[in-house]
Amino acid sequence: LLNINVGGKSFQIAYKVLAQYPITRLGKLALYTDPVKKLQLCDDYLVQKNEYFFDRDPSIFHYIFHFYRSGVLWMMDEMCPSNFVEEIEYWGIHLKYSQRCCRILFEEKHDELNEYLKIEKELEAELEPLESGAQFDGKFLGQFRKTVWNLVENPFSSVPAKIIAVMSSFFVLISIVGMTLSTVEEMKNETGKLWMEHMEMICAIFFTSEYLMRLISSSSFKNFLRAAFNAIDLVAILPFYIQILFENLEDGDTQYHEELHKMENVSKLGKVLKLIKLMRIFRILKLARHSTGLRAFSFTMRQCYQQVCCLLLFIAMGVFTFSALIHSVEHDVPGTDFTSIPCAWWWAAVSLSTVGYGDTVPDTMLGRIVAFVCISFGIILNGMPISILYNKFSDYYAKLKAQEMSQ
Repeated sequence: LLNINVGGKSFQIAYKVLAQYPITRLGKLALYTDPVKKLQLCDDYLVQKNEYFFDRDPSIFHYIFHFYRSGVLWMMDEMCPSNFVEEIEYWGIHLKYSQRCCRILFEEKHDELNEYLKIEKELEAELEPLESGAQFDGKFLGQFRKTVWNLVENPFSSVPAKIIAVMSSFFVLISIVGMTLSTVEEMKNETGKLWMEHMEMICAIFFTSEYLMRLISSSSFKNFLRAAFNAIDLVAILPFYIQILFENLEDGDTQYHEELHKMENVSKLGKVLKLIKLMRIFRILKLARHSTGLRAFSFTMRQCYQQVCCLLLFIAMGVFTFSALIHSVEHDVPGTDFTSIPCAWWWAAVSLSTVGYGDTVPDTMLGRIVAFVCISFGIILNGMPISILYNKFSDYYAKLKAQEMSQ
């Protein structure tokens, strides 16, 4: 018999039993004849009792001991999957020796635990800044850059930092309101345009100053450019300067093309300018920097992207299927809007989403039956992922809020 002491508890196993599993740790211990190799497999050896000592968990070794006696590895539900996997890897035993029913449940539990730990780690990283104040120690203007970093990255460090965070959200809202009012007909006069330009200039100056402060306080320029929030900040300020550049080019090109009586390129430049002005709408994403709800929503979309892509795939399949069906039963009706399958895509899309604008409707009884099936399929399809996404969002939001409060 081989005498084993695991965590203070003694066990005895026959050599011939251990020899049946030569790749396991105890199997090697039973087969090796070199005392040096045997000592490398255990933590200690007691000469008086001829006992090999292992500093491992004795409660889990009971299952290992039972495995050598019966040839089956049993697992209990109350065991920690990670700890159990670590122990059996140490003893060199594979999960294949367990019963299939137990192994399936155990692997599911283990995967759930790994997924939970992964999400917890990503949630912690979501609130952690890319840099910490300790990274500025010993660097050029370290104290000054640390002070600037606290102002723009750590709103709870001081009252001025909190004021800057509030001002950042305030200027984002002002910028969005200004962009909205600029499209109102009553604000397109000279006075309104002047006010909008001054408001846009003030917002751009603030956003530029904030971006430069973040750039100055960054310890790594490469990491600064990779950060998503910094990319959003850059998108928030670029339209203003590109607009100024294009307006100057437009003035010069206008004089040039008026002489040549060719205004085609100028009109294209105007369309590009309108598109650049529209990019200011992305400034609203800056609110996510100080909004736990927006962060939780973004985190939910990243974690559930497979489910969302699957939902979009089902919607696309439904659109193609029901647009083909409605066209096949409605294309012979005089004055129908379903003249082709692509023309029926819009009807299928709004019907699957249960919006139903009513701008395109079937006229025949068979077409209405197809429409009823399409709407019913849309209700079932849209109802399935909503509860999953909402539960995950509420869970992530609560965890982010708790971590935010603890920090």
